[in-house]
Amino acid sequence: MITKFIKRILRRDPMVKHSQTHDSSAPKRIQKKSHRIDPHLLSKNAVKVTHTLQQAGYEAFIVGGAVRDLVLGIEPKDFDVATNATPEQVQRLFRKARLIGRRFQIVHVTFFGKGHPEIIEVSTFRALLDNAGDHVAESGRILRDNVWGSQGEDAARRDFTINAMYYDPSTETVLDYHGGMADMQKKTLRMIGDPAKRYREDPIRMLRAIRFAAKTGFALDPNTRSPIAKLGTLLHDVPSARLFDEILKLLMSGYSWAAIQGLRDAGLHHGLLPLLDHILDSGADSKGANDFVKLALANTDQRIQSGKSVSAGFLFATLLWPDLLKNWKANIAKGMSNIPALHDAMDDTIATQSEGMTIQRRFESDMREIWSMQPRFEKRVGRYPYRLIESPRFRAGYDFMLLRCATGEQHPALGEWWTSFIAADPDGQDALMLSAKNETGNPAGSPAKRRRRRKPKSAAPSEGAPS
Repeated sequence: MITKFIKRILRRDPMVKHSQTHDSSAPKRIQKKSHRIDPHLLSKNAVKVTHTLQQAGYEAFIVGGAVRDLVLGIEPKDFDVATNATPEQVQRLFRKARLIGRRFQIVHVTFFGKGHPEIIEVSTFRALLDNAGDHVAESGRILRDNVWGSQGEDAARRDFTINAMYYDPSTETVLDYHGGMADMQKKTLRMIGDPAKRYREDPIRMLRAIRFAAKTGFALDPNTRSPIAKLGTLLHDVPSARLFDEILKLLMSGYSWAAIQGLRDAGLHHGLLPLLDHILDSGADSKGANDFVKLALANTDQRIQSGKSVSAGFLFATLLWPDLLKNWKANIAKGMSNIPALHDAMDDTIATQSEGMTIQRRFESDMREIWSMQPRFEKRVGRYPYRLIESPRFRAGYDFMLLRCATGEQHPALGEWWTSFIAADPDGQDALMLSAKNETGNPAGSPAKRRRRRKPKSAAPSEGAPS
């Protein structure tokens, strides 16, 4: 039964007006026995959003990547809802809802439970923009996208056929406008409409094509792939913050190395991440750098696929490390002392990277701290180990050092020593420092006073650092 509150909203706000252009194609209705979506994989909050909108007299469907994953039998990480209600009408139906974006206005509906808050992203059906005037730039890129339309138009506006399916939890029916289900069966990733035009509308779609292909294992349709190499330069016109978000999604897709290979194969890696230029275009002389990055990405992928968190700062620190290491060695060769050489190399490496995609400052700070720790791991006598282990980012720096040991850049014994030191009691730690002093024969700092202390909390796995 519709409440008085909802009735009042309906009287005050008429239904959203559709654009004059309508998509005449009818969707294919796929019933449960064919799509076999498991209701247990659905977000209860996403279902609640669709139910509330439908109770208010609107159309509402779970849409996009969530439907794709549900059909594949994968539990989606995020749920999006599409509706014919305007953003303002959606906002009035939910207590914890706020309007997001200017170019593409949507509503974030937040639910708080026992775990982390869940955000359901609600968007209004978009209209086709063939004759949209100042909504589209000369290059074809969409500048403003808040013209509402029909569900058929909205489906035509979506990027890939496998992302243009709508699922109604109340009837357990999938609406498929562009043959997405058939493409999923063929394991094909196909762009809706003319691929070149769609890439001009939003160049980020080229990166999304690579990411989805890596994640699903699907092959890019030849017509979808062919314009990418020619239109890749359009990515330079994308705002830096939006480009960063998309690259981060790609690197944290759980299939990052496959995605990076896909970027190279499509000719998209140049100018996005200068570090990728060095890694993917390098020859046998950079095998060590490749090994380090591949191992770091493999660990990241494994953590993500296991449902564990990953630190973006740690990830970018590993990806930029080969370039930083080269700059660090070059500075030392010029006569700079070790630590100043390292800090100068950090500045050069980050400055070079900023010529492409700018890494956000909050991640840059984490990167610098992880890098700064690396020489300190070699100081294993005196009070240095105790001071280092108390650092808030110790575990991230420790895991980074283990990667260096695993690829032969550092001697494995260094990693074994620190692993033992973390697990040891105070007597064991004293013995380990004595052994390190005897190894070097040149202790750094004064002998440590015997201190009884609890085992440091940093011995537990840190949030996000691949191990």
